[in-house]
Amino acid sequence: MRISVIGCGYLGAVHASAMAELGHEVVGIDVDAAKIAELAAGRPPFFEPGLPEILASATATGRLRFSTDIADAAGADVHFIAVGTPQAAGTHAADLTYVDAAVESLLPHLAEGALVVGKSTVPVGTAARLAARIAEAAPHATLAWNPEFLREGFAVKDTLEPDRLVYGVADDHATSVLDQIYRAAIEAGTPRVVTDYATAELVKVAANAFLATKISFINAMSEIADATGADVTALADAIGHDARIGRRFLNAGVGFGGGCLPKDIRAFTARAEELGRADSLAFLREVDEINLRQRQRVVDLAVEALDGSVHQKRIAVLGVTFKPESDDVRDSPALDVAVQLKGLGAEVIATDPEGIENARRRHPQLDYTTSTREALRGADLVVLVTEWREYRNLDPVETGQLVAAKHVIDGRNVLDAAAWRAAGWTYRGLGRP
Repeated sequence: MRISVIGCGYLGAVHASAMAELGHEVVGIDVDAAKIAELAAGRPPFFEPGLPEILASATATGRLRFSTDIADAAGADVHFIAVGTPQAAGTHAADLTYVDAAVESLLPHLAEGALVVGKSTVPVGTAARLAARIAEAAPHATLAWNPEFLREGFAVKDTLEPDRLVYGVADDHATSVLDQIYRAAIEAGTPRVVTDYATAELVKVAANAFLATKISFINAMSEIADATGADVTALADAIGHDARIGRRFLNAGVGFGGGCLPKDIRAFTARAEELGRADSLAFLREVDEINLRQRQRVVDLAVEALDGSVHQKRIAVLGVTFKPESDDVRDSPALDVAVQLKGLGAEVIATDPEGIENARRRHPQLDYTTSTREALRGADLVVLVTEWREYRNLDPVETGQLVAAKHVIDGRNVLDAAAWRAAGWTYRGLGRP
């Protein structure tokens, strides 16, 4: 099919490349000329495993091209809206400026029978409002809502081989078109849920709210474990055997971050207030607070490990991205911990395989290095806050030969505590005795 993707940030660039990889003819549209130039040259402007390969493949075949001119979307059968919905300044609500602008810019270019498909994460009720606008200005076109469920680091796989497809539609025509687009996934047995606009919008934010709640729950248990001497990892293993609970996302640590979960749960609570149902999602405020509290707990453990003060102490911070296999530092717990330690007077040396340049743009006051050994050399304290494989696999004996003092804070509970202690380290995790 002929497809346009409006917005070529993280979501849009991955979606456009994947759609072309599936054999569709795709044009990606974005107002950022520099970004479009990079994508057109086959260079993703961010780190995502697998994306360079499918981007290069799709552009080489001619099935994928990029433009800054919305008029180049004319003639497409389907137009995906993949622009950002950041947290609005001064409030928890989502900023829909880019979504509204994308739809308005498309209206003059919608062909007969065209389908506009929203992929951006939006407050419930947005799709119905946009559908009414399209019906008013371009009655020959229709709207569907098709939320994305991408995990950074696995976005290409999640697009090509999704674990479910959700269609929020108003007619059978939209369902038929989406089935054609996702034919490969459907033939492979991917579950498909066809529903209304509001439910489709809620699926994404409800999923994120549930995941955030599960993560904050086990982090709350880690606080109780610290107070009682229990082991939160063993606790998670035990309750995770219950099929009703499951073990995934029950890993206590410094908490979640990134460009989705934090802002999505805040926007969800804001929307609940607008609907007069603030009490229904009041628990999400505590979920958010628990998550933010974990960052302070890591800082407190650092102060405790260094006898009450980090002032003028050299601290190696391992990781600045919010998760491994990503260069995303938005609302990153790791970067927040580094900044807080710097604010307390520590000499912070931060390292990360992919996120340093993004971190430097946000917090130039920190010292950075791409070398793990350089970060560790002479450190009075090591703080692991992003669980990149190379940090999880550090040898405690070899690492001990680089540092000035053998103190480690495991902010992700991924190190073998017994092995590190046997090598002479003072080891502290979250909720681990």
